[in-house]
Amino acid sequence: MNEWVGRWPGVVNADAELDAEFEARLRDSSGLAFHIAYGVLRNRADAEEVAQDAFARAYRRFNQLRDRERFRAWLTRITWRLAVDRWRADRRRAAREQSATGAGSAPMSTEQMAVAHERSQHVWRAIDRLPDKLRMVVVLAAIEGHDVAEVARLLQVPEGTVKSRLFLARKALAETLRWLVIDSPAR
Repeated sequence: MNEWVGRWPGVVNADAELDAEFEARLRDSSGLAFHIAYGVLRNRADAEEVAQDAFARAYRRFNQLRDRERFRAWLTRITWRLAVDRWRADRRRAAREQSATGAGSAPMSTEQMAVAHERSQHVWRAIDRLPDKLRMVVVLAAIEGHDVAEVARLLQVPEGTVKSRLFLARKALAETLRWLVIDSPAR
């Protein structure tokens, strides 16, 4: 991960002291950005690209960071947002491609496809409405399949905090989507 340190094409910062501080903090945190991106994207090349984008964005804005001791948390948020944006774009593209080709394991009727698509949209809208802290743990734990310990390590929070956030997120989603379960057709 340290191969990214010192290479910032197209980004110029005249303050050598600031550059040195940034590189020192980046050396301590470079693996973190990759792991967060990989946890969301599950693709090494995409994760490396998102991590590089996060480093460049952090470098450009490093002079605006008030509390330099919170660099890791700040880099985590930048990386998380970039990775989730990339994941959503990839998911939308895959859905468009799948609907265009009609690919799928079992043929679905038009009505079934419409219902499944609508349900998916409702679920993702409910997830998107969650506060960032809750949405992060839901995506990493429930969608990406990380266990509580891995999520705690990725977000650098205690496991109890992850459990609490998962509970609150699930409770909020259950309340938001309870009508979806009530209105579902009998199987």
